[in-house]
Amino acid sequence: MSTAENSILGLKMPTDPRWADLASISLEEILTDHAFCEQKAATQCITLIQRYPDKVELVNALAPIVTEEWGHFRMVWAEMKKRGFSLGQQRKDDYVNLLLQHTPKNVPGTETLLHKLMVCAMIEARSCERFRLLSENLEDEVLRSFYYKFMVSEAGHYRLFIELAEQYYAVEKVRATWQQWLEIEGQVLQLLMPRGDRMH
Repeated sequence: MSTAENSILGLKMPTDPRWADLASISLEEILTDHAFCEQKAATQCITLIQRYPDKVELVNALAPIVTEEWGHFRMVWAEMKKRGFSLGQQRKDDYVNLLLQHTPKNVPGTETLLHKLMVCAMIEARSCERFRLLSENLEDEVLRSFYYKFMVSEAGHYRLFIELAEQYYAVEKVRATWQQWLEIEGQVLQLLMPRGDRMH
């Protein structure tokens, strides 16, 4: 992803270029991890709906995303089956776990949702960048097209979570909090070695 495109997403640090090379030689591993990421994304949206059923805008926005994310899982699984790959076991996501460790502990309860939405937006933004790298660098033409479609979808999801936050909090507060999370995410990325068997 170019510097300009990274700036659209707001990411402070580009993915290590070695990541796409490693992913290209670990297709079964990267597809497996991608499949589980889509499952987790659907589950996270369900969890938000269950926790905040009174927030009608959130429920209306995330209900179709649950269906979309699960549809993405099915797409990845279908691609894996075509290639004779097995799903394997779900793996620990060090990237997401490190992000969550930075969730503020002493914020007012009314701000908890803000940070949850920021983390969701961050994961979608980084996924968008990673999908772009796969769409540009994989030798497999089918997978390049496959990941281009996912890139477009994740860009929309990233914006959706930011816009949802702006429904419930002042725009200035959302922007300031997003900048804080961008800084945190850049630090998290520096702690992680590029792994071709993980989406993040």
